[in-house]
Amino acid sequence: MRYFVTGEQQRKALLNALVLMFLGYIVLLWLSNGLMYFHRMDLTPESVIAYYLGSEETFTQPRSYQGMLEVSHFHLFSMGMLVLTLTHLMLMTEFSYRLKIWISGLTYLSAIADEAGGWLVRFVHPHFAYFKIAAFLLLELSLATLLIVVVVSLVRARIRLRSGDSPGNVGPLP
Repeated sequence: MRYFVTGEQQRKALLNALVLMFLGYIVLLWLSNGLMYFHRMDLTPESVIAYYLGSEETFTQPRSYQGMLEVSHFHLFSMGMLVLTLTHLMLMTEFSYRLKIWISGLTYLSAIADEAGGWLVRFVHPHFAYFKIAAFLLLELSLATLLIVVVVSLVRARIRLRSGDSPGNVGPLP
């Protein structure tokens, strides 16, 4: 993170490339998150309710407390680390302070809401399926926005670096 704060991203093409490769990996994670959701359910409340409460028609059991707890335990940590990393990268971009606050807040809120949505459907009321769907869509949208903002910023930095317009004018890359 130091290289963003000190402006070293303008002089460290390799580090910039490594962060871009990391973001490519996160794009694959983002895609697999969506694919996993749509493998289990779709954007209809009925499918969400059937997934969490079970279905006699498809002979599926309701999600168990222990199973949901194990998934939540892993998701809370991994999503927390993902969101922390992406928002931290985004904070070091040239985009507006207001945009950074909104994207960060929405991403954290949607990650928590997405995790809570299944619990609410399973143990509070089936109508929370609408909440679960909205939270999933907001999470995917906010993660995509974070990825785009950071990638655009890094690509701009690489272009400036190659053109020699970077702070400190280190000159174009060979």
